[in-house]
Amino acid sequence: MEALRPDDPVRVGAYTALARLVTEPELSSPERAFVVRSGDGHTLLARLPRPDTDPTRWAIEAEGARRLSIPGFQPVGEVGGGGAELPWCTAPYGPALSLPAALRAHGGPLPDPVVRALGAALARTLATAHAQGVAHAGLSPAAVLLTTDGPRLSCFGAVRAAAPDGERRSGLPALDSGTLAPEQAAGGRPLPPGDVYALGAVLAYAATGHTVPERDELPAFLREPVTACLSRDPARRPQAHQLLTHPEPAAGPMPLPAPVVVALARQSAGVLAAEPPVPMPRTHH
Repeated sequence: MEALRPDDPVRVGAYTALARLVTEPELSSPERAFVVRSGDGHTLLARLPRPDTDPTRWAIEAEGARRLSIPGFQPVGEVGGGGAELPWCTAPYGPALSLPAALRAHGGPLPDPVVRALGAALARTLATAHAQGVAHAGLSPAAVLLTTDGPRLSCFGAVRAAAPDGERRSGLPALDSGTLAPEQAAGGRPLPPGDVYALGAVLAYAATGHTVPERDELPAFLREPVTACLSRDPARRPQAHQLLTHPEPAAGPMPLPAPVVVALARQSAGVLAAEPPVPMPRTHH
């Protein structure tokens, strides 16, 4: 979490912006996330599109996310904005770190048991979505939020929002090129195999610190599934539910390294103590 920047909004709809959630600058994300507070004191997470993202397409995906109820997807509670105001959506706030922020807090790639549990949780979430005919189309390290209750997927529909089907999406600033399936980069309609490709890249990132590692860089338990997920041919990729045949961790909350837990606690304390920024006094000439 960090202080608002000069070009950040001080209000999002009826909410007062308190702080910005920190993201890794080198990783693409279609959204900016803020901690906001309602007039009656409730703290929420608000997301807005990047300035270089099509706001109309982003708002369509936000409304689509609001209508979904899929375990593991970050829920969307309210969608607003439009006209002269940028669109926005809200979600319940709980301490959460994006995957890049978690690696930064840990000082490097996550331990094997954490990566194994993360893979099982994300595969289960995607399998549930795909069984309902829904492709997330936005999975990337920045979209994975680690919480003490397990991971949550944000950035729903980022690929669809970035450009319409039929237009090339490679090189767009709102997308992480390392997790974008080749057929989606070429303008193909986002489908479940694209989510599986992104899952392989995300797990590679969690285990090595980057999304396109050499096979030998991966832990032994990830080499086969990640290599299969990252096949350039969508037909050769496994389905999300097939990845659940690999050994899963024991039931219970996903294990998190101590430095990540500490970072979550610090974020929670910072949010509790946060006050709205004091407006700068106007100068008169």
